[in-house]
Amino acid sequence: MTRPTRPLLAALALTTALVLTSCSSSGQEDEDDTSADATGSQPPAATAAPVPGTPSAPATTDPGTPSAPGTPGTPAPATTPGTPSDPGTPGTPPAPGTPSVPGTPGTPAQPAGARWQPTPGLAWQWQLGGGVDQSVDVPVYDVDGFETDAAVVAALHAKGRKVICYINAGSWEDFRPDAAAFTKALQGSGNGWKGEKWFDIRKLDQLKPLMAARFDMCRSKGFDAVEPDTIEAYNQNSGFPLTAEDQLRYNRMLASLAHERGMAIGLKNDLDQIPALLPDFDFAVNEECAQFDECARLSPFIQAGKAVFHVEYKLGTEKFCARTKSLGLSSMQKKLELDAWRKPC
Repeated sequence: MTRPTRPLLAALALTTALVLTSCSSSGQEDEDDTSADATGSQPPAATAAPVPGTPSAPATTDPGTPSAPGTPGTPAPATTPGTPSDPGTPGTPPAPGTPSVPGTPGTPAQPAGARWQPTPGLAWQWQLGGGVDQSVDVPVYDVDGFETDAAVVAALHAKGRKVICYINAGSWEDFRPDAAAFTKALQGSGNGWKGEKWFDIRKLDQLKPLMAARFDMCRSKGFDAVEPDTIEAYNQNSGFPLTAEDQLRYNRMLASLAHERGMAIGLKNDLDQIPALLPDFDFAVNEECAQFDECARLSPFIQAGKAVFHVEYKLGTEKFCARTKSLGLSSMQKKLELDAWRKPC
């Protein structure tokens, strides 16, 4: 499906550890639709000053129909970052008997019970545009990792919320502050959105340290989980001869990176690979499964006690809520801009 256009921050310089600082811009709420969730009708809370040493992250994709999962907008000029360091540099070795998940050397694997596991039925808010409106009374927020300050994550935690870090893990975006770290060889065909190109996900040795740096950013800001976007390039016109096995290897690498850092990770769309990837992912995020009559394909997550966070853009709630609620999905209607407005089931 699609990912919305939204304002972008001016790119910041990356340090050796790809440490960035971002400031959230103040957003606007929807004032025209009286059916919107009342909790989202208050003015967005002011974005607190960034915590020193905290970097700043990307936007959303679409379901499994060949579409363009990028996030356009008017890209801010990106400064040339430094070469990101591989967070996999061996540090404190795991304690004897504590296995490491394949991914980043020297980082102990995080036991499944030690990280957040969202369960079916949790209400959520997904906002990737504008300053985060912290007034929405739901237990889960999914926000842009680069554009959300650590102080905002901390403020949401203080209200008892869990916070998911949205990043783009499958395609290059020329407006991100670390854009220059991705060589031309990693960039394939455009994915339909201005300034975005599919990654050659076969090049794990090059992409892994770059993704690890983004995941480190999410962890340093205090996020509980990661939502990696555009992770089904194998069935798109990527410009590379990618296979389903290439995608499975890449997606499992992302899952390992998240788990090593104590964060949960969600499978974004990629419906065909749910049976194979279910053990590796802690929840799912889906766009427009009702529009394409595919929601039942997400049932394995529900049956495994894992949440499915779902949105529709074109359909009104009266056309999908009864069905998706019966399946156990956490559903709501959103605008393509993915601003603060929401209409939950």
